[in-house]
Amino acid sequence: MQAPDPNVVHPIPGHTRCGFIKNIVTRPTIIAGDFSYYDDPEGPERFEEHCVLYHYDFVGDRLIIGRYCAIAANTRFIMNGANHDMRGFSTFPFSIFGGSWREAFDPQSLAAGFRGDTVLGNDVWLGMEVTIMPGVTIGDGAIIAAKSVVGKDVPPYAIVAGNPARVVRMRFDEATVKRLLAIAWWNWPVDKVTRNTDAIAGTDLDRLEAAT
Repeated sequence: MQAPDPNVVHPIPGHTRCGFIKNIVTRPTIIAGDFSYYDDPEGPERFEEHCVLYHYDFVGDRLIIGRYCAIAANTRFIMNGANHDMRGFSTFPFSIFGGSWREAFDPQSLAAGFRGDTVLGNDVWLGMEVTIMPGVTIGDGAIIAAKSVVGKDVPPYAIVAGNPARVVRMRFDEATVKRLLAIAWWNWPVDKVTRNTDAIAGTDLDRLEAAT
């Protein structure tokens, strides 16, 4: 038994629309775990420029993606650089246009709109055209329905949908979620994952807990 190579761009032979994100991105402020992929008919190489928007080095926020995440085409991560300072009478960003306007730049304007890092847990599934707003954390095992706009944190193993996205239901009861988070199979060595993919994708929790 052998797992796919996590260090290739296109893990599926003959299927170049799918790519492992960590092997595509170039910015140190985008961190992706092993086996998390982006699928796009125009090619996954577009992920950084097409999906991660308003991500400026001077802002200092990061996009952190866990392991084994599935991200569908045209997902958008709106980063903190998109935020405008709302403390004054106008939200117009005068200072970015230079000239004398730049002299009015207030460093606190960045802090005023900063929402922190955007974080996807492990084993998260994002449907097509999902939008994730700045500073949101999406818990392990969550599912985000297509075209949802997520503006607040999502609990582990929740299914959310809509604009604004709301929890539609939990995938499992509270006790099961607690056990799944304790198992944290995504942290297993890849050979253990490979031996137990049927248990991971199955419904027998006792078997998953007993996996070796």
